[in-house]
Amino acid sequence: MTRTLVSPPSTTPRAIAAFHTSSVLYALPPKKKSNIDGPPKYRQAKSARMKKKNRVERPRPPPVGERRALRKRIVLSNPNALEVPGMLDLSSQTMVDESLHGSVVGLPVPMLDQLRAVQAFKPKQGWSIFRRPGTVMRSETLEMGRLFDTIGGDGEDKGKVVKRVITGLRGSGKSVHLLQAMAMAFVKKWVVISVPEAQDLVIAHTNYSPLEGTDPTLYVQGDATAALLFRTVAANKEVLAGLRISQQHPALKSLVKPNMTLEDLANIGIRDHAAAWSVFQALWAELTATAPAPGLDKNFKARPPMLVTVDGLAHWMRNSEYRSAEFEPIHAHDLVFVRHFLSLLKSGVDKPTLPNGGLLLYATSASNSPSIYSFDVALKQIAARQAGVAPSSPDFPQADPYARADARVLDVFASKKPRSAKEGPLELQTLGGVTREEAKGYMEYFALSGLLRENINDEWVGEKWTLAGGGVIGELEKLGRRVRVIA
Repeated sequence: MTRTLVSPPSTTPRAIAAFHTSSVLYALPPKKKSNIDGPPKYRQAKSARMKKKNRVERPRPPPVGERRALRKRIVLSNPNALEVPGMLDLSSQTMVDESLHGSVVGLPVPMLDQLRAVQAFKPKQGWSIFRRPGTVMRSETLEMGRLFDTIGGDGEDKGKVVKRVITGLRGSGKSVHLLQAMAMAFVKKWVVISVPEAQDLVIAHTNYSPLEGTDPTLYVQGDATAALLFRTVAANKEVLAGLRISQQHPALKSLVKPNMTLEDLANIGIRDHAAAWSVFQALWAELTATAPAPGLDKNFKARPPMLVTVDGLAHWMRNSEYRSAEFEPIHAHDLVFVRHFLSLLKSGVDKPTLPNGGLLLYATSASNSPSIYSFDVALKQIAARQAGVAPSSPDFPQADPYARADARVLDVFASKKPRSAKEGPLELQTLGGVTREEAKGYMEYFALSGLLRENINDEWVGEKWTLAGGGVIGELEKLGRRVRVIA
């Protein structure tokens, strides 16, 4: 009988292919982890120990106002740029010289402090890429220079009042046009009063209080008025120091002294913000006076013409961020600061708004401007009246009755025919691109400053003029400041 031999089962596991997923046969059970360290010691924590993170020292934030100062810093000189040979300065002769059309003239160095005082320079205007500040004498600049010459001269247009609202595309040079006007006014020894940013007065960043005795209630901004007085004194110190008090000021009877200069009068409002608005009214009455009050005719001098500039006009055409005592929004026209400067656009009742002559230049902003339907309609109406379209004509632009246009905004620009022959109507001036001749002179200025290494000819200028949207000077600056190195 044959016996079948059966081998006993092996205690070692059989090999399994590496790709198999089943468990190993006869695998030994896992051993329990033994506590080698033994039980916890006396007063020893049983929980897991957490590693302490290294403390990272964060840098201290910059002081208050440093970031804003850096953002608004104005650099007017680049020592690495070349000095442009033969560049003339802006003067009474060069501002009306037709032979300088299309060329760049420099701003006089002593005048830079005055222009800084009225905040005429803007941070993004490219002043820091040249050796010294200069400006292009475009056709609008020469036309404005002739206005300054005739208003301050001895001709029949002496003492004339010109009112303009300046509009245009972004980068067309509206703010620089205001700067050119301020520079010409300083050359002619005029008094310059400037509102560099209209937006700052309506965004609730300065204090305000109701004005007593007004119905409806008006509001005073003491700090903003004191800042305006400070800019006016810093820029017109030489002129204001030579003029003395010639009118009665009952509201400042205890503060005004005989033979006080207008500089001393303005300094009262700078020191005391509560009296700043009354001081500004007194200063405005003095600058617009044509004859002295009885008993104050000693040392009276004729007042010079005035230049009033406002940049960013559209921000004044809607409700401000301020609130009344009933938490109702306050319209920008209920702020006496804004109300005063907007009232200058209307025709004077008995005498011109500027009896001694001057210019009112109010500019809009294309880069920082709210969309306001009433303001757009008002500008179209100004253009229609300037073109000779009567308000009764069917071609005269009217506001859509369903658009809820602000009647207060339309009333500001609905100026009637001036009663005085010296006061002109409200005009609309639209700045466009510069001509090819002006663009060529501007590009040559870049080349002479060492920023361009190109052959400035008519073909090259025509190409850049086209790329700049038809001569938009802001776009020409971007093209001119790209340095090209020839291999």
